[in-house]
Amino acid sequence: MSQAAKILDRILRGTSDANLRFDDLRAVLARLGFTERVRGDHHIFTRDGVPEILNLQPRGSQAKPYQVKQVRGVIVAHGLAGEPEEKSGVEPPPEGESSRSTPEEGRENGSEPAV
Repeated sequence: MSQAAKILDRILRGTSDANLRFDDLRAVLARLGFTERVRGDHHIFTRDGVPEILNLQPRGSQAKPYQVKQVRGVIVAHGLAGEPEEKSGVEPPPEGESSRSTPEEGRENGSEPAV
């Protein structure tokens, strides 16, 4: 699991909102496709297809817990947590084939399958 994936997991679990570095939160948002612009100490994140605008400010080097919660809400609400580079290890069957056997398999010319 990559560092960014671990941080995303921490955000989604919600158990350490007060112990998340601001730069880590920024990196996760950038990895999820958000663009960032900075006005003073306000970091404003937007993404096509996401109507919410995330306006985040650091508290020292840490992210503010309520803002981590806002980020988690946007990630969950828009289904952004899925990571396309990680595969489940299960590949779909080739075109035209099914991974399940059907009652029709084993029958030849309409006869019952051998038991």
